Amino acid sequence: MVFSYKVANASEYLAITGYGISDVKLAKKGWILPGQSCTVFDVSPVNYTFEVQAMSAEKLPFLLPAVFTIGPRADDPESLMKYAKLISPHDKLSNHVKELVEGVIEGETRVLAASMTMEEIFKGTKSFKQEVFEKVQLELNQFGLLIYNANVKQLVDVRGHEYFSYLGQKTQQEAANQAKVDVAEARMKGEIGAKQREGKTLQNASKIDAETMVYSKQREGEGRKEEVRVRTEVKIFENNREAEVAEADAELAKRKAEWAKGARVAEVESEKAVAIREAELQMEVERRNAMRQTEKLKAEKLSQAIVDYEMKVQEANWKLYKKQKEAEAQLYEQERAAEARKATAEAAFFARRQEAEGELYAKKKEAEGLVTLAEAQGIYLRTLLDALGGNYAALRDYLMINGGMYQEIAKTNADAVRGLQPKISIWTNDREASDGGAMKEVAGVYRMLPPLFKTVQEQTGMQPPAWMGNLNDDASTN
Repeated sequence: MVFSYKVANASEYLAITGYGISDVKLAKKGWILPGQSCTVFDVSPVNYTFEVQAMSAEKLPFLLPAVFTIGPRADDPESLMKYAKLISPHDKLSNHVKELVEGVIEGETRVLAASMTMEEIFKGTKSFKQEVFEKVQLELNQFGLLIYNANVKQLVDVRGHEYFSYLGQKTQQEAANQAKVDVAEARMKGEIGAKQREGKTLQNASKIDAETMVYSKQREGEGRKEEVRVRTEVKIFENNREAEVAEADAELAKRKAEWAKGARVAEVESEKAVAIREAELQMEVERRNAMRQTEKLKAEKLSQAIVDYEMKVQEANWKLYKKQKEAEAQLYEQERAAEARKATAEAAFFARRQEAEGELYAKKKEAEGLVTLAEAQGIYLRTLLDALGGNYAALRDYLMINGGMYQEIAKTNADAVRGLQPKISIWTNDREASDGGAMKEVAGVYRMLPPLFKTVQEQTGMQPPAWMGNLNDDASTN
């Protein structure tokens, strides 16, 4: 495993991809782990010089010399990511980047120039350049590039087309003619101006004299008006002061009358208040005497009533206490009986639950035994089938022989035949063994097997196992 630590210069960035990074990671420094790739790219702007050839709406070609200073947006992480993905694999001075920028500038310039006449382009050069810059910048945004500076020189004629030279000569001639006209107009204005200045001098002198006379009269009249206004205001002030004095005298007389009235009312109120207070004190004395008599009667009458009441209350409390104790004893007996019934029910429920759990456990064990037996039988049958080479018929025959199926069939057939009382035929072949002994009986048994299998086939439709031989249709039976 190889680790490396890389540090970018001031105008550079690291673009790291690979293990542990979902897309692209931009950094100024960092560790490069195994399985990761690192590319260093420069973000300093570069000057690109072009001569863009375009054509106006009148199909007049021209050259637009321009110098663009273009570089990535170093302060925008999103633009740096676009630049790292699209541009950074190439050198910033490579033909790939230059052709890309030149293609964008030429395309936008040509589209814009084709919608304007040559006169509009020439007269509105500043707005034309600004619009070109904006459209080019809009296209460069998708590559994360920014136009830091742009300098568009004067429009130049394409070789073989002298529109701008003729336009310049026209402008020079028009300027010369305009200069001659301006000189003549200046002379005319000078002579006319001299005469106008003399006349205006005389007119202004007369006007100033008249205005001076009018101003002096106006000032004299304003002085008289001001004197009259001051006298009037003095008279109005004197009248106002006299009216205020009269109003103050009337207010003073009114206040004196109110004060005299208040003093008299106060005297009368004090006399009446003394009489009212004497009456209130007399009433209070009589009320106190009545209350004393009432309290005396209340003490005499209520003492006996209170004694009777307390005796009746004590008697009622004793009866209530007795009934409460009887009710509590009855409630206690009922609670004990309910607890006994509850304990009995819980015991029965527990016994029933234990019985149900025992039955469930037995059923579960029985089911597990059946599953185990079925699995063992499956393994047994699979082993037999593998031992017989996958021959299902041989497995079936073996199971029937091992389970005594043929003996059961023979016994069933014998019982059926015995019930029908059939005629018994003995099968044998024509040949007889010339020698005696045990082999004769064995040979006889084997001679009896084909007729026996034939009978089983006719009655049950079952063929003998393959390992015991096949029956021929022409087997002789007697």
